[in-house]
Amino acid sequence: MIVLGLTGSIGMGKSTTARMFRDAGVPVHDSDETVHRLYAGKAAGLIEKRFPGVVHDGVVDREKLAKAVLGQPDALKDLERIVHPLVRADADAFLERHRQEGARLALLDIPLLFETGGEDRVDRIVVVTAPAEVQRKRVLARAGMTEEKFEAILSRQVPDAEKRRRADYIIDTGQGMDAARRRVAEIVDELTGGKPREAVG
Repeated sequence: MIVLGLTGSIGMGKSTTARMFRDAGVPVHDSDETVHRLYAGKAAGLIEKRFPGVVHDGVVDREKLAKAVLGQPDALKDLERIVHPLVRADADAFLERHRQEGARLALLDIPLLFETGGEDRVDRIVVVTAPAEVQRKRVLARAGMTEEKFEAILSRQVPDAEKRRRADYIIDTGQGMDAARRRVAEIVDELTGGKPREAVG
């Protein structure tokens, strides 16, 4: 089974692209969705212990947690030490399940793939990109997003140009969703030998 890693900076269209791979029949492990699940489960108690007051009714309040770590590099590292191993364990279980089921291709959607040294976990890397002005417009249109938050997030991410340089495949969502969907189909066909969708797993 080929393990494909999908990544991209904030606002590049990675989540939309992940859905396109899922629509093409590829099993997708979504790190963000896994974090949401962990924040209401295994991770909640551990996070409350380190950041008292951020958990309400057994669920992490993401806004309170964001305030606790924003601009605090050491606090952010502590959070990552709690969350990243749990997400990785969930992803490993996902891959093993699909490997047992005979999937030819599976995708790990990892927002911080390069930042967390995730290259060793995948066979190929897809980077989702878009022009900087498109990225900025998309991100600043999000509820609660500010220039300060945007710049803080960007400062923790490997620059887009470096990600593209290290990619095996690039999908430019700035060219429109139809073009991105065609590129996804090309990648899936190349990696599965053009087998029918149902054979992908």
